[in-house]
Amino acid sequence: MKDLLELRDEIDLIDRQIVELFEKRMQVSSEVAEFKIATGRKVFDKERERAKLNTVTSLAHGEFNQHGVQELFQQIMAMSRKLQYQLLAQNGAAGRLPFFAVDDIERENIRVVYQGVEGAYSHAAMMKYFGKNVNCFHVSKWRDAMEAISEGAADYAVLPIENSSAGIVADNYDLLVAFENYIVGEQIVKCEHALLGLPGTKLEEIKTIYSHQQALSQCEEYLDRHREWQQIPYGNTATAAKKVAEDGDRSQAAIASSFAAEQFGLEVLAEHIYYNEANSTRFIVVTNQRVFRKDASRISICFEVPHRSGSLYEILSHIIYNDLNMTKIESRPIPGRNWEYRFFVDFEGNLNDSAVKNCLRGIREEATFMKIWGNY
Repeated sequence: MKDLLELRDEIDLIDRQIVELFEKRMQVSSEVAEFKIATGRKVFDKERERAKLNTVTSLAHGEFNQHGVQELFQQIMAMSRKLQYQLLAQNGAAGRLPFFAVDDIERENIRVVYQGVEGAYSHAAMMKYFGKNVNCFHVSKWRDAMEAISEGAADYAVLPIENSSAGIVADNYDLLVAFENYIVGEQIVKCEHALLGLPGTKLEEIKTIYSHQQALSQCEEYLDRHREWQQIPYGNTATAAKKVAEDGDRSQAAIASSFAAEQFGLEVLAEHIYYNEANSTRFIVVTNQRVFRKDASRISICFEVPHRSGSLYEILSHIIYNDLNMTKIESRPIPGRNWEYRFFVDFEGNLNDSAVKNCLRGIREEATFMKIWGNY
């Protein structure tokens, strides 16, 4: 019986041979890329790869080895494609992305729409991003905001996309797929709930608290110290503040933001009454123009993959291979296709970067559907 050192020496020899053969294969792949550049042929040939996998799998003996060979060659062919995508880009044959770089998005003579009411966190996000003097209007539904920019009634829309405590706003993910609108900016607003009442109101006068159910829950520890107050869930924090202002009843108070207090002429009776100091909402700025700032550093895309083992990994490998940092991944069911999902990914980069172009070219070629949501 051979000892362990002898066996390891044999493995080392075999590994060196594998590396040599791999490099030879990559050299031939480079020549294949040159041919495709000259003839305008696509890199990804699904039928050719399927036939190749069947051939090499049949050369192996035993079910375990056959499965291993199939997995090995799937990776080798994926690396070959990535090399070819790079060579296409270097030779100017990768095509241009349909987005235009700008120094900054338009901020003069524009109209902005947000969902919600005056005093809501979405209103605060819009004013924080565009300034207090922006020409704006609000709508009741997120879809209404997306339709407004699609139809030209507004230049930009400000919509919530995720909350650090509650997670993603799933409906807005679906709307970004449904509409030809694109993300050009983001604004993070800290959800700093406060107790609001009519000016001069004392805590001992309060009998009823109005707010959104989620805000009531987030302020549970504070409210537990005032068990005598009746808690009434309301549509949202801003409408709760508006109700208190309009009713003029000193026995009523609302849980909302200090921004809402300013909007409706209320007084902040108690600040920082929430338990989660990190609770924030990320809002996106959306337009119907395919533009991005030259200093943009985050890219959002969505894609669908073939419904088979390993297909998601193959798509994400383009991000890894191009040394890009993925910062987020989510999934949503695809309507009408049970147990199939659409994926949403954020990664760092700029659409002018060659690594980003290579990555997106590879994903577009191999996914069944891909959309760039924006670079911001």
